[in-house]
Amino acid sequence: MNENDAVFGSQSQPSESAQPVAATTTEQTPPEISATAPVEAVAPLEVDEPRASDKISDAQKEFFANAYRSIEAEINKVFVGQRELVLGSLVALFSGGHVLVESVPGLGKTLFASALGRTLGCQFGRIQFTPDLMPSDVVGAPVFNMKTQEFQFRPGAVFTQILLADEINRAPAKTHSALLEAMQEGAATVDGVTHVLPAPFFVIATQNPIESEGTYRLPEAQVDRFMFKLIADYPAEEEELKILADHGKNVDVREKLASVQPVLNAEQILEMRRVVNDVYIAPKLFVYINKIARATRKFPRLAFGASTRAGIALTQGVRTLALFQGRAFATPDDVAKIALPTLRHRVTLSPEAEIEGRSVDEILTALVRSIEVPRL
Repeated sequence: MNENDAVFGSQSQPSESAQPVAATTTEQTPPEISATAPVEAVAPLEVDEPRASDKISDAQKEFFANAYRSIEAEINKVFVGQRELVLGSLVALFSGGHVLVESVPGLGKTLFASALGRTLGCQFGRIQFTPDLMPSDVVGAPVFNMKTQEFQFRPGAVFTQILLADEINRAPAKTHSALLEAMQEGAATVDGVTHVLPAPFFVIATQNPIESEGTYRLPEAQVDRFMFKLIADYPAEEEELKILADHGKNVDVREKLASVQPVLNAEQILEMRRVVNDVYIAPKLFVYINKIARATRKFPRLAFGASTRAGIALTQGVRTLALFQGRAFATPDDVAKIALPTLRHRVTLSPEAEIEGRSVDEILTALVRSIEVPRL
């Protein structure tokens, strides 16, 4: 057992095929999760490092940084590019949240979710949402057993650890509610009996932004349950060329997935989530996060602002992002990196902004730049 295993999950080891997180001295800063240009107003800060939480050891910080690099490397064996999607999903996972991914079909979302499940040593499940999908198809239902002459609960597709909810906006509201209850409570209630879902439970829900026929728009109150809304855009030219070259070799996708090695296991992920809560956030940073969330409620060209849950998501997200970079303290730069995916699905453009052809990300970028950055 190595030092990192002693830090996380010493009581339960990964499967035999699992590979330990390799130590490395190479520094790699995660990319900004943004569909637009970086927020230039956030200048490099000189943070007083002794303020960092003394509850987190150097070994734990190193474990987080190495884990992020190792997970990304394993996923890149089968999934090319989309670093913002990878980082955003991992930040949400280790923060205890879920993600809503908006992208056109054919960009490899299912492949990414499958690779993520294998890399994390977790069960993977997929639900294709359709207009006739019922809540019982998602959470399960009692089934009569002819032998015992009793009803027995048959778990639905939601009883997994990494769940891809493909085209979630194609199902009716009642089915949405069944999934969102499972996301919020980590359990499903059927016939008055509560069934606890496997832990960790992480949902990657997708929706198609270019086709509205046969879809049901997710209400704001339900969309607010997702920690991030991530945008999976078309790959860069060189990335798409690499994808085509790989497929030209006629390599079976299942064979490529088999090459992905587990880096962590479920017990380690749950322990890492507990460590995230010990990351230090300065009082001024709480004020900064609060100002950003509150500014969305009165900023020009925004008709509807973000809820308090947005500030909570920002707070938890910066903690995880800091640990991925080997720090036990958060900075305003961390806030700027995840501000857009945290807020873009929680605000609504005004009619004037829509007529002008303005985008949500454009308005939010201007909003973040308008807030004074604290000096810690």
